Amino acid sequence: MPVLDIKADVTGKVWKLEAALGASLAAGDIVMILESMKMEIPVEAPKAGRLATLTVAEGDSIKEGQVLARMEI
Repeated sequence: MPVLDIKADVTGKVWKLEAALGASLAAGDIVMILESMKMEIPVEAPKAGRLATLTVAEGDSIKEGQVLARMEI
């Protein structure tokens, strides 16, 4: 099964995880919310699939381009 990395568009922190590991996601579903410069930034599933791996936890500091999660598509 092909794997798709979901990467951070900004540097900041993981504010809240919205999707559980193993969840089936549709394109556009919110996986997590990042906080950067006092703004909440939703991270959406780019395609339909299953959330296979979370590489971050709530409160983690993240950098732009970092892999946040992996989906099986």
